[in-house]
Amino acid sequence: MDQDPLTPRQQEILDFIREKIGERGYGPTVREIGHEFEIRSPNGVMCHLKALEKKGLIARESYSARAIQVRDFKPGTDLPLLGSVAAGQPIQATALDEKLNFNELFGGNNHFALKVRGHSMIEDHIEDGDFVVIKGQETARNGERVVAMVDGEVTLKKFHKSKDQISLIPANEQLRPIEVKPGSDIRILGVLVGVMRKC
Repeated sequence: MDQDPLTPRQQEILDFIREKIGERGYGPTVREIGHEFEIRSPNGVMCHLKALEKKGLIARESYSARAIQVRDFKPGTDLPLLGSVAAGQPIQATALDEKLNFNELFGGNNHFALKVRGHSMIEDHIEDGDFVVIKGQETARNGERVVAMVDGEVTLKKFHKSKDQISLIPANEQLRPIEVKPGSDIRILGVLVGVMRKC
C-alpha cells in the first residue's frame, strides 16, 4: 500500500466521494467527478482514482458506476425497516418488524428505511429492490424526493406543490405524475436522504 501523502486534488476528490456517499448512499461516477473538478478526460479522473486506490483509501469495481467505496466508510446503525414503498402506483402500507444496518451517517431517531418496489424512479438511480433511507418529516420543498401517503397508500416520488395543486412526479419519462385531487388525504412521511443496494 502506497503511504505517500495525498495531493490537494486527490484530497478534494476523496472528500467529494465521501460527500456523495453521505448524501445519497453511493459514490459519484467518473463523469460526475470530471464535471465537478472540470477534468475533461475520463482518463484524467481515472488517474486520480487509481492513485487513491493504490493508497488504500478507496476500493473500485469495474462493473458498476456506483462501486467507488471509501474504505473507512463503515456501517454502524440499525434503522427500522418499515416495509415497502412503491416506485410506481401507490401500494398499501404494511409494517414490518425488521431492522437494516446502514452507515452511521443515516442514523437518527427520525430515520427509517423502505424497500423500493417498481421502476418509476430509475432516472434518479433508484431501482426495484433498492433500500431508501428516509428522514421523517411532514413538510417538503419542491423537487425533493419524498415518501407520501395518499388515501392510505404510500409512494416515492418527487414533490411539487403549486398554488392549488400537488403533484408527485416520477423519475421515469414513460410514466405520468400523480396529480393529487383537492380533498384527497395526502401526508408527507419524509424526504429521501440515501439509497442503498444490497448486492
